[in-house]
Amino acid sequence: MPPSDIQQKTRDHLWLHFTNHANLTGGGEVPVITRAEGAHFWDDRGKKFLDGLSGLFAVNAGHGRPELAEAAARQLRELDYFPIWGSVHPRAAELAEALAERAPGDLNRVFFTNSGSESVETAWKLAKQYFAAIGQPGRHKVISRDLAYHGTTHGALSITSLPPLRAPFEPLVPSGHRVPTTDAYRAPGHLAGDEEALGRWAADRIAEAIEFEGPETVAAIFLEPVQNSGAAIPPPRGYFERVREIADRYGVLLVADEVITAFGRIGDFFAINRFGVVPDIITGAKGLTSGYVPAGATIAGDRLFEPFTAEENTFLHGLTFAGHPVAAAVGLETIALFEREKLNERVRENESRFRSTLERLRDLPIVGDVRGAGYFWGVVLAKDADTRERFAPEEQRRLLHELLGPALREAGLHARLDERGDPAVLLAPPTIAGQPEFDFIEQVLRSALSEAWQKL
Repeated sequence: MPPSDIQQKTRDHLWLHFTNHANLTGGGEVPVITRAEGAHFWDDRGKKFLDGLSGLFAVNAGHGRPELAEAAARQLRELDYFPIWGSVHPRAAELAEALAERAPGDLNRVFFTNSGSESVETAWKLAKQYFAAIGQPGRHKVISRDLAYHGTTHGALSITSLPPLRAPFEPLVPSGHRVPTTDAYRAPGHLAGDEEALGRWAADRIAEAIEFEGPETVAAIFLEPVQNSGAAIPPPRGYFERVREIADRYGVLLVADEVITAFGRIGDFFAINRFGVVPDIITGAKGLTSGYVPAGATIAGDRLFEPFTAEENTFLHGLTFAGHPVAAAVGLETIALFEREKLNERVRENESRFRSTLERLRDLPIVGDVRGAGYFWGVVLAKDADTRERFAPEEQRRLLHELLGPALREAGLHARLDERGDPAVLLAPPTIAGQPEFDFIEQVLRSALSEAWQKL
């Protein structure tokens, strides 16, 4: 089909996600992506791009894996679809076992979903019904961090801490409470340069929030092991251990939102394993099937499942396509592929190389911070790196949308330009990427950031 036809069909019929259509209705165009292989993809004009974001933090094993396509085809020939409502098919049971075996502690119960938002939604509903089942129906509130993004459904959006995303849909589900994030770059002055003190301070704000809301009303704390929104914010040393202690003290569930960080992104099947604690629930999606088909999961500890073994309790929640046979088959093959090729080990081995390559950019006056973990990094931008002066809103808009966006596209780098907090470039390439890809990212960013700085 000619490219002009695709553009016209898009203008006439397709409603793009998180996209302003003003330019399209005026005859503008959007990129048309036609094929992908390894760590790269191509548009309809034949231009090659490095996929520095794994699509949208999802294609962790890389594009064009024949093993994953063949797993899907085999399953379609055997059993195309059947729901897991009161029945089961083999792949769902096998994938549930595989995830439970790799999850920490007693997280042995897997509730399948189709997306990250649904996984978060499921976790909140599970927490509320669990507490009702054990005689604590007043526990319904959730605590999450500033800038945190947890999804787009009404429940998940209520946990999300980004006012511009929330405002059009208010009133949302009540019961959300916000606490500070662990952004060392913007730490309060008395905590600057003291990572452990920052972690203690941030965790103590959670305890303070629980006390303020009333411990008997708080159900769960939702935290990403490495926070996406705000530019790959890692946890300070000791932070998660202290949060775990606080959750236990008040009888609150700790939910590790791993929609982005699980399945290889940080160098483990579950990133929380790298931070030394066992949560009560893990939410996941994206990399579960390496993005090849939609799939997600909410994984809960045995004690949360136990009340639902009683005749009077049924978890009244379900999704038509969750645990789909094809998704489960691809998920199983994704796990097998990661283990055959030791991709988690590869991420851990390359983590310092990726970081040190990005750290070269610190000599630019516009680069304020480089942070993250595994294959998930943020290059944080400042008007003045020495003083950490912030950009004015109009300057930030011009920097990201008029200068950096076009420059990265022209150079063939797919990355995310994040404006939630300090402006930043988010990077999350497939786990098959290595030093050549890291060098390409650094070279493109160096050129684009230098030119942008001169034009501001």
